[in-house]
Amino acid sequence: MQLSNMLRYKMGWARPDGPEHAVVLSSRVRLARNFDDRPFPPRAADAELRAVLKSVFDAASKTRLRDAARISLADITPLERGFLVERKLISWGHASEPAHRGVLVGERDAASVMINEEDHLRLQNIDSGLCLDRLWREASAIDDDFAELLDFAFRPEWGYLTCCPTNAGTGMRASCLVHLPGLTATGRIESVLRSLDRLGVLVRGLYGEGTKVIGDFYQVSNRTALGRSEEEIVDSVTGVVRGLIAKEREAREELSGGDRKTRLEDLVYRSLGLLSHARLLTYEETMRHLSYLRMGLALEWKLPADLTTVNELLVLSQPAHIQMLAGKPLEERDRDFLRSTLLRRKLSGATEA
Repeated sequence: MQLSNMLRYKMGWARPDGPEHAVVLSSRVRLARNFDDRPFPPRAADAELRAVLKSVFDAASKTRLRDAARISLADITPLERGFLVERKLISWGHASEPAHRGVLVGERDAASVMINEEDHLRLQNIDSGLCLDRLWREASAIDDDFAELLDFAFRPEWGYLTCCPTNAGTGMRASCLVHLPGLTATGRIESVLRSLDRLGVLVRGLYGEGTKVIGDFYQVSNRTALGRSEEEIVDSVTGVVRGLIAKEREAREELSGGDRKTRLEDLVYRSLGLLSHARLLTYEETMRHLSYLRMGLALEWKLPADLTTVNELLVLSQPAHIQMLAGKPLEERDRDFLRSTLLRRKLSGATEA
């Protein structure tokens, strides 16, 4: 598979058409599964990992992922693996140890399966907006397909066995990627995030565990998977995210009225001007200004852009995506130049060199 071809197809989760998409960029349900007769990947020998990879690829042809692309990570470049991380199809840990590891990628990147990451299988469904309930049903159907073909490690008293104890039980991680610039701008974000800890959820950066927050995007997910049903986990995370949506909308409303409106307009239009005319832009700088622009659009201000374009740029501006567009690895300064050129073309239609 030519991964460069994926640049031509827009990911379903980045389209601004899902429920509550003004605040919730995407929802994801992930299920961790392991073979009953094989050591977990961190303890497995090469021959065991190789056998698992083959078994999953073979089984996929008999599931609803029969037409999914099959990618062996050892067969692609480090840049291409970074590209898959940025598309939320594999993790950084998965990309760093490519031998005998792979991924299945379904249509629109909506359904995928990491093979031999921390667990033998990590099935994932992802889409636009707040839609965890639907994604759980779709992920469950894929899980049932594989369960008929593969012998998963399951114990009545514990549920599904996983490498990390926090994933044991249902093996489920339900998460939403939320955009909270209003809470940041009003200075409430820290207190809101502290309150989430008491509700049994985790808040992480853009790429999940161990990553930092960029552009006011936060990943919110359940803390543990043991002791509750999948439906209870989905309902719990959905409830927390609905609370965040209400707080973020309140903050945006406050910022867009009275004396604060001029200050917010200044932030949004400065960001638009910089993104439309700068010649060098770092990734973090780009995300910060796209965040402000996205908030202005979500408030339905009349701006020379739209949410579809901004969401697309949130993805295309990432370092590996910029290099994939160039068709080769680039030094940081060259990436910054190409990124700014892409942004000018997309946002202003400018043709200047």
